[in-house]
Amino acid sequence: MRVDFNVPLDSDNRITDDTRMRAALPTIRKVLDNGGSAVIMSHLGRPGKKRKSDGSVDVEKFTLQHVQNHLSELLDGATVHFSEDTVGSEAKKKAEALKPGEVLLLENTRFHEGETTGDREFAQQLSELGDLYINDAFGTAHRAHASTTTVAGYFAPENRDFGDLMRREIENAERILHGPERPLTAIIGGAKVSDKIVLLERLVEFVDNIIVGGGMAYTFIKAQGGDIGNSLCEDDKMDLARRLLHRAEERGIRLLLPADSLAADDFSNDAHRRLVPSDQIPDGWMGLDIGEQACAEFDEVIQGSNTLLWNGPMGVFEMENFANGTKTVAQSVAEATRQGAFSLVGGGDSVAAVNQMELGDDVSYVSTGGGAMLEFLEGKELPGIAAIKG
Repeated sequence: MRVDFNVPLDSDNRITDDTRMRAALPTIRKVLDNGGSAVIMSHLGRPGKKRKSDGSVDVEKFTLQHVQNHLSELLDGATVHFSEDTVGSEAKKKAEALKPGEVLLLENTRFHEGETTGDREFAQQLSELGDLYINDAFGTAHRAHASTTTVAGYFAPENRDFGDLMRREIENAERILHGPERPLTAIIGGAKVSDKIVLLERLVEFVDNIIVGGGMAYTFIKAQGGDIGNSLCEDDKMDLARRLLHRAEERGIRLLLPADSLAADDFSNDAHRRLVPSDQIPDGWMGLDIGEQACAEFDEVIQGSNTLLWNGPMGVFEMENFANGTKTVAQSVAEATRQGAFSLVGGGDSVAAVNQMELGDDVSYVSTGGGAMLEFLEGKELPGIAAIKG
């Protein structure tokens, strides 16, 4: 089973957020409860890009052994064995010795160069460790890696499938793309237009409203002739911003930019702050969050929507003094959901905001896959999904 146990660890290698592990539990439990045993594959971090000075993989930092005991706890004390290699004689011996109800956690798949290149030999070795293949790692479904894509080819179609998490991710994303209850509003934030170009170009063809916040909004505002001071701006993307604005107008779509901003005289939580119109930010100042008027206007659109997609923060969410816009949108989305709207939240900071405010149960679905969800919504075929469907 391929899962996504790429969890954050503190300096003592303790798990600080086990959301991804918990998301995989229903599928693992289903295997164990039906008399099976589970061989678990995952990556942790980017060991290939952060090697030690001698060029070797930093096993101590990136070993999946850090999650072994916690996985056992989450599975109510089930026996979780660990293989110090991902493939090879030790892994094969331990997989063959598994009893029903037991788990074998393999070492970090990315300790092998063949993982990220989709190497067939490595994938075949992985396939020899199980009778069935389940992919429940939506967060890596956009990567054509050995354990997410290539390995599926070594199992007959009837012996490979999606896990519960993957299936839910696909179903909820398709609810946005195919026959959403209207009005459909997309709330798109983040630092750069360039990160969301394909998504914005796709959204402008089928949504009813697009709310743009975060640093990317200032590229649009400057493209309209506004003064944005020292705010983040991609000058080479202003023509694109104008095209998107024109296309939205052409199609009768409301594309909302923040009317006002909380500006600062430095990129710091302790900077001096003032509320100003977003198109009248003084030189030396920068917009780091949406303002009160923007919050109110965005809330009105969100409350009038029946389907909501939210990807990306409204400001510099990691700084408390510039987190209000993101938190306000989180509350708005949760309130609209309580009133009957369907809401899908994806992307690191927007998910973090919802979880931090304990609103995860107040939105319809919180996606575990940032990049994968983005590419799925952009209309791309994800290798991890295509491999299962054949």
